[in-house]
Amino acid sequence: MKVLVCISNVPDTTTKITFTNDNTEFNASGVQFIVNPYDEIALSKAIALTEAGKGSITVIHVGEPSADPTIRKALATGADEAVRINAVPHSAWFVANQIAHYAKDKSYDLILLGRESIDYNGSQVAGMLGELLGIPSVSAVKKLDIEGERVVVEREIEGGKELLSLPLPAVLGTSEGVAEPRIPNMRGIMSARTKPLTVVEPIAVEELAHIVRYETPAPRGAITFVDASEPEKLVELLHSKAKVI
Repeated sequence: MKVLVCISNVPDTTTKITFTNDNTEFNASGVQFIVNPYDEIALSKAIALTEAGKGSITVIHVGEPSADPTIRKALATGADEAVRINAVPHSAWFVANQIAHYAKDKSYDLILLGRESIDYNGSQVAGMLGELLGIPSVSAVKKLDIEGERVVVEREIEGGKELLSLPLPAVLGTSEGVAEPRIPNMRGIMSARTKPLTVVEPIAVEELAHIVRYETPAPRGAITFVDASEPEKLVELLHSKAKVI
């Protein structure tokens, strides 16, 4: 099985996010970047599917050279080779087009990626990628199994679960439950240094949307404590201040 895993380079979840240039640009100064956690799940599943010589894994990332350490971590975890599209990933549409252009003639059996990246939470790339390649795509997958020339996936829907059987090749956006993220071992870390990382220049893509500015969430308001013996005061605050009753 030939698997392509798409990975994002995202800020660590403990990072304090700030913006520059009148809130039009993300401030990357001092930020620790990691492999997007949902993409780590996708990579772990790809490793499980190709273990014991059952296939190969290529990881692909759209980004600048600063993302190379993140890509090397994916190689250390178990990917066989890596590709970096040398461009700023400024929109899901741009990213999907770059990956689709690279993958279209490579005959991948399966394309895996996280259901979303934890920085933008857009959940757009998987669907766009499937459409651009003309193959089925399903996102927020909780479980997947290969059965011959088809892949059977399970995902949660309102009030229950949905079971789907898709022909290969397919694009799947993975979520929790598909696999447990793997930690690179020393052997993997050493071998990652010699695994191929190919840099490819981007294709031109029409810009359909652009970010005007960023805004941080409003700070949380002060907490008001109400004594248990004064329920009427709580009711008044819920009415006059919280305006929920």
